[in-house]
Amino acid sequence: MTKIKIIGICGSASKNSGNLSILQYIATSEKSELDIEIIEDLTEFPHFRTELTDENIPEKIIDFRNKILNADGVIISTPEYVFSIPSGLKNMIEWCVSTTVFSDKPTGLITASSSGKKAHEELKLIMNTIQAQFTENTTLLISGIKGKVAKDGDIIDEKTKKELIEFIRSFKEITQKDCPTYE
Repeated sequence: MTKIKIIGICGSASKNSGNLSILQYIATSEKSELDIEIIEDLTEFPHFRTELTDENIPEKIIDFRNKILNADGVIISTPEYVFSIPSGLKNMIEWCVSTTVFSDKPTGLITASSSGKKAHEELKLIMNTIQAQFTENTTLLISGIKGKVAKDGDIIDEKTKKELIEFIRSFKEITQKDCPTYE
């Protein structure tokens, strides 16, 4: 059986964040079916510059775009910063706007934060705008994340584990067939 190749993007600017723990949980629990490469330090990427989006593109951005293009799917897990998605994640998405790397790409969207509601709405809007393929079942809002993940990264909330299992099931389905995009 061929594993599904996934790029996991952690939108958090904090090391050992709950969002990284979520991506690691998915990678570990689904290692027999998913091959997940996690991109966790978005500070390594240059700040978006419109004049470099199509010519003289930084090598790091070319590599990132190719990873997205060649993956079977993408999972983004991000916190909410000041009622929005973090600037590092927004920066990465901006580098892809002039391309089609996310067009019809099966995508899972997780927002795990104190509240997360506004950032989750924003993330869905942005990803819909760049034509990523996702459904309501491949999006997940996890509010109160600090009480659901232990300091060692273990997910300790049973409801969250169940929601992640359902999210993963739905995500695997859209990586294996055509599915209408969220609207």
